[in-house]
Amino acid sequence: MMCLRRCLGMLLLTCPVLLTACSDDSKGSPDAGSPPVVAWDGTSTPIEEKSDWIDRGVFAPCEFTPPLGTEIDCDTPALFNLSQCNPSALRTASRHGIYQTELRPESGEYPWSGAGLVLPEGGGVGTSNFDRFTRQQFDDQGLLLTSVFTTTRGVAIKTALAGCDVPQPHHITGCYAVCTNGVLTEKGTFDADRLVLSRGEAESSGGLNLVSESAVDLGFPVDVYVTKNHAYVVSIQLKPDMPTGGLTVFDVSDRNHPVLKKVISLPGDGYWNAAWAKDDVLYVATKASGVILYDISNPGDPTYIRSVPSGAPPNVHTLFVDGNRLYAMALRPAQTIIFDITSPRDPVLLNRVVFSSEEFVTSYPHDSFAYEGRLYINHTDIGFLVTDPSDPMQVKELGKYHYNRQYSHASAVGTFAGRTIAFEGSEQEGAHLRVLDVTDPANIQLIGEHRLRPTTSIHNMILKGTKLYVAWYQEGVRVFDVANPTLPKEIAYFNAYRETDPKRLGFVFEGVMGMRVPGDGYVYAVDTSRGLLIFNEL
Repeated sequence: MMCLRRCLGMLLLTCPVLLTACSDDSKGSPDAGSPPVVAWDGTSTPIEEKSDWIDRGVFAPCEFTPPLGTEIDCDTPALFNLSQCNPSALRTASRHGIYQTELRPESGEYPWSGAGLVLPEGGGVGTSNFDRFTRQQFDDQGLLLTSVFTTTRGVAIKTALAGCDVPQPHHITGCYAVCTNGVLTEKGTFDADRLVLSRGEAESSGGLNLVSESAVDLGFPVDVYVTKNHAYVVSIQLKPDMPTGGLTVFDVSDRNHPVLKKVISLPGDGYWNAAWAKDDVLYVATKASGVILYDISNPGDPTYIRSVPSGAPPNVHTLFVDGNRLYAMALRPAQTIIFDITSPRDPVLLNRVVFSSEEFVTSYPHDSFAYEGRLYINHTDIGFLVTDPSDPMQVKELGKYHYNRQYSHASAVGTFAGRTIAFEGSEQEGAHLRVLDVTDPANIQLIGEHRLRPTTSIHNMILKGTKLYVAWYQEGVRVFDVANPTLPKEIAYFNAYRETDPKRLGFVFEGVMGMRVPGDGYVYAVDTSRGLLIFNEL
């Protein structure tokens, strides 16, 4: 994920910690009664781009009464006007569990982010996006929650929420206020969704079945690469006071019973976010060491070779291998690093490419996908870029797709009815699947989309033929038939997210993240709490 400004939600506006795993090689539940997907003839009509957040209107008839700009302490219950609320309904709401909260500013403008609420069973102190509540009242008298986050620059951000109603099962609505260094900077209403219960789905559907589950003890597991009958799981260290990340190796010769073979971590480098292999070399993207190379000629016992590039190592976040090219996406400094890996053990640095924009100076390349001579780059705020890397010293930008408050994060590209189609997703609350016709990079068209809940986010996706596998954080693994890409049809899912799993933190960027479908009949996914999950391939 990054100095990811959206990563920990509104309470962590300057978050220094989370940037989670990405890229890959290669609306509700499935409707068994709907007609089959008909092969696409290549014709389409562009649809309107509505961005990730769609304003659903005011959530509750309450308000925090002072005007914006007032010097005030947001943790002042008397300043919430709850006279039109339904306190009796709040008495029926679940008082423990994990809620993801959609915040709607009073102005109706695009919200900064949401907030995750963890309410422990048995009355323990809860948290909001890692921060312990300084006020926690949830009883027959109502709901009042307050937390404070202090940035690395000493800015104190206090958020207070007051419950108002329970308009539907497992949802709580109310109003909120945010004070920054004692000044009211935002207020509005919220809808809190207890994710594990609100949809009412089964654990799985469509024949996607869990074959095995293997815990990963190292850090916060985020990505996996599978080769030589071994799964290489990488993990990150979310915060300095949390467990370090690194590499966990499983022998998956028997997919029903993976065997832990080795665990690797390096002092001072606990953020390992992506992995890829070519021949006998495993490449690992790290925050402190750039790209680390491991010899996997003995696949169960990786041995360190060295790190690249030389000099001050960049913070490399994701990787993509295409033939003899290795593309490394670096966050800081922001750049796309291109290596020649004709000799896998001896990468040759070809270029460091920088795509800049005066308007989006914080943007960086988050992910990439190489296909038929083009490199597609998810360049966060700048947008989804189509480039020509045939001459690595003169990488050309051919076109881009951009929309309001974009955070382009992951993609997969293929050919359908003679058209080049990209499946793209951002990473934030409401992030959903977009289908783009990129045949003409200078005139990219949005031709389809699929949305799930407004409080969840896509993380990664893999296209295999006409099936698209999507790692959708708390929504688990979702599988779509995209034979007609303008109308993605969900055909299977597995809900991996459970509130009771260890290491659940209650923020939007947890759940199923990394995923591989290597063509051996199985789907390998990484859940941030449950570890390595292996499913049958559909």
